Amino acid sequence: MMAKRYEAVFFDLYGTLIDIRTDEESPRAWNALYEALRDAGAEYADADGVKRAFNEGLARVLEGHGSDQWYEPDYIPVYQRMLADRGVAADENLARDMGRVFRRASTSLFRLYPGVMVMLDTLKREGVRAVLVSNAQSCFTRPELALLGLDKALDDILISSEESVRKPGAALFEHALRREGLTADQVVMVGNDSVNDIGGAKSVGIGGIYFNTEISPSGDTLTCDDALLSCRGADYDAMLEFVLRRR
Repeated sequence: MMAKRYEAVFFDLYGTLIDIRTDEESPRAWNALYEALRDAGAEYADADGVKRAFNEGLARVLEGHGSDQWYEPDYIPVYQRMLADRGVAADENLARDMGRVFRRASTSLFRLYPGVMVMLDTLKREGVRAVLVSNAQSCFTRPELALLGLDKALDDILISSEESVRKPGAALFEHALRREGLTADQVVMVGNDSVNDIGGAKSVGIGGIYFNTEISPSGDTLTCDDALLSCRGADYDAMLEFVLRRR
C-alpha cells in the first residue's frame, strides 16, 4: 500500500527555525527583571530576591502537578504573584511585560536560520501545512514570532505553556493532530532535539526529521537513530526534498 502524502509538517521552534542563545542564570537578566518590577512599583531588595521570589512562585504553580511529568506551567501567574506580593495590581499585560523584559536581557543571539521563509513559502505553495509544536512560554514566544514574521508564515501554532503539556509528552502531538484533522502518517516532525522532538513524535507514530544544530542537546549525536532523516544543521533543502517527494 502506498504511503499517504504528507499533509503537514510539525516544526520545533528554537534551534529549528530560530537560532537563539539564552542564559536564564545570567545576573544581567535577573537585574533587568528587578529594575522592571521596581519601575512598576514592586519593590524587591535586590536581583537575588527577585530570583528567589520567581522560583518560589513557580513552585507554587507546580503544586498539584507532581505526578504529571509533562505538565507545562505558564509563567504569567508567577509574574502576577510577584507583582501582587508587592502591592501592585496583578495585571496580565504587565505580567507579560515582565516576562519579555527577562527574556530580552537573557538573550544574546536571536535570528531566523537562513532560508526559513523560502522553505515555508515552498510548503505553502505545495499545499503542505506548517504547524509549530514548541516547548516555550507564550509571554515571550508570541512576540518573538511576530517580530520575525513567523506568526503569519505558520498555519497553526501550539505552544506548550498554552496547552499545559510539553514535549516529549504524547498529548501535545496528539492535540496537534486533532487540530489539523490528520493521522500520524500524514505528518512529519522537524526538530533539533532527539528526545523531545523526534522521540516524542515517534511515540504517537509520527516520523521525524532531525536537525543537529548548535543548540541541540549536548548528548545528541550527529545522527538520530529514531529519525527518518538526519541533517547537519538546519538543512531545509534536504528536508523539503524528503517531504515533497512523498506526493
